[in-house]
Amino acid sequence: MIAFAADVLAAEGLRPADAARAAELMVEADLTGADAHGIFRLPQYVRRLRAGGAKPQPDITVRRLAPAVAMVEGDNGLGHLVMSRTAETAVEIAREAGIAWVGARGSNHAGSGAVHACLPLAAGMVGIYTVVASANHMAPWGGTESLLGTNPLAIAIPMGEADPVVLDMATTVVSYGTVKGHALRGAPMPEGWMIDARTGEPLTDPARSHEGILLPVGGYKGSGLALVLGLLAGPLNRAAFGRDVVDFNADDRTVTETGHVLIALDVARFLDPAAFQAEVARHLADLRSSAKLPGVDRIRTPGELRAERRRDRVARGVPLPPALLSLLDRLAEEAGVAPLGQR
Repeated sequence: MIAFAADVLAAEGLRPADAARAAELMVEADLTGADAHGIFRLPQYVRRLRAGGAKPQPDITVRRLAPAVAMVEGDNGLGHLVMSRTAETAVEIAREAGIAWVGARGSNHAGSGAVHACLPLAAGMVGIYTVVASANHMAPWGGTESLLGTNPLAIAIPMGEADPVVLDMATTVVSYGTVKGHALRGAPMPEGWMIDARTGEPLTDPARSHEGILLPVGGYKGSGLALVLGLLAGPLNRAAFGRDVVDFNADDRTVTETGHVLIALDVARFLDPAAFQAEVARHLADLRSSAKLPGVDRIRTPGELRAERRRDRVARGVPLPPALLSLLDRLAEEAGVAPLGQR
């Protein structure tokens, strides 16, 4: 899958190393179960590259603004490439200062938030990530206009050789990518995901998602969280927010000016990493072994299923729906590369 995505992106003008890196981060989303943000998005990225909405060979640069602060100028490159540079910068600064706040602008959709929050883990650092989502699908609490995105929050905590603690949540009940996945499979959505923007009634037909708005997680609290995360990733970075956000699902040509934030925190500045990991493991064990409600077979902590799924998919492969395989086969033919089925 990585080689296929890299070949397709290289055929669209990306430098081979950039194509490989973007493909690696894209497929990492598939391996960890974020199917709506993995290779599923490749046809959309290709459309934007072809239409001029994203630049195949960006000149991504870094400006150091303070001892622990930097800005990455993405030059309208693919979001995965911008975030790869952002993570490298954050880790480098956090090694010096103990913590780094790195903003990014001039970027694009970058897939799964957890993938980028996890990039500092290899350096023994906590990663915290947010972004202004690449389309608005939520109204401010009590409103009907889509002026807020699903603006996610992802936090990854290193655990040495054990599975990291990874929280990755949209500020809506589900991401819009999940809605698109249901549309691709022709599967109805459960009530509680979307409402009709005109009537406020539940909307369960994913083919009509353009008529609805996603509901925030936790009611007004999720709406407020989406707002403040968006302000930090948008206006603070001089990136798009609110009415300025371009719906990249409907517009392949317009530059999106997507903004991200990645924070890296060096655990070793607080205490010995092994001692920290042991203490976290002790508390996680307490939580998992605590009393359960009737009908609950297992208390899960953030990142457990993600890690289990990754091990399973590395060993047995990634399930891809027939409709998606058909789209990827068509993409392979257009790009002149070998399709997945022949690899």
